[in-house]
Amino acid sequence: MNPFLELACDAARQAGALLRDHYESDLNVNEMLDHDIKLELDVRSQDLITRRILDTYPDHAIYGEEGIAGNPDSTIEWIVDPIDGTVNYFYGIPHFCVSIAMREAGQLKVGAIYDPMLDEMFAVEAGGTPTRNGKPITTSPRSQLKDAVVTIGFSKSKEAMDAGMDRYRAVAYQVRKTRMMGSAALALAYIACGRLDAYIEEQISLWDIAAGQLLVEAAGGSIRLSDSVSHPDKWGIVAHNGKLPLDDI
Repeated sequence: MNPFLELACDAARQAGALLRDHYESDLNVNEMLDHDIKLELDVRSQDLITRRILDTYPDHAIYGEEGIAGNPDSTIEWIVDPIDGTVNYFYGIPHFCVSIAMREAGQLKVGAIYDPMLDEMFAVEAGGTPTRNGKPITTSPRSQLKDAVVTIGFSKSKEAMDAGMDRYRAVAYQVRKTRMMGSAALALAYIACGRLDAYIEEQISLWDIAAGQLLVEAAGGSIRLSDSVSHPDKWGIVAHNGKLPLDDI
């Protein structure tokens, strides 16, 4: 295995074990927001990942949801979401993950998404075959919206929620089912392995999608990012299996 990918998977597993050990326990809340929650465990998970990476590559950079670390001038940057699906985690909904990607000179090189509750590791390196627990995966063959299962994200701001509602109305009558699942990284992993057919959200951060973007594209899918209309540092995303006619959406 690529040593960078091996490190990403190892760090994700260690962080996932931490999350699993504290699942449905008393959790310390750092910040309770209108549509989000920040846990002490978010910080602990990212600190664990940061130590694991910088112990191996002390001159690399860490860019995570809970802050930056390492050498900010490094051309190699690790992109970390220590708990993707924090609200699910806090409420005891077993749908969350750890997401770690690495990019070099702006190009994504490896990605790992680990679901500690199902013990599923989604892993990929640029130019390689994406896998789930070591077995190759590919996107679904579905090419018609009427057969598709699509997940819609509603983000956190009023503007993003309004945009999500508009897209939901545009999609819901055309597809077999819609789902709102609460983890962008797992949504992309599920597209990569054929469980879902598309994921659409107006406002998303780099750490939510970096590993998943590499997975989806390697599995035969398509990712389209656009500038968010509601936040200058985020993107809108349309991800799908590479076969659905989603241009109008």
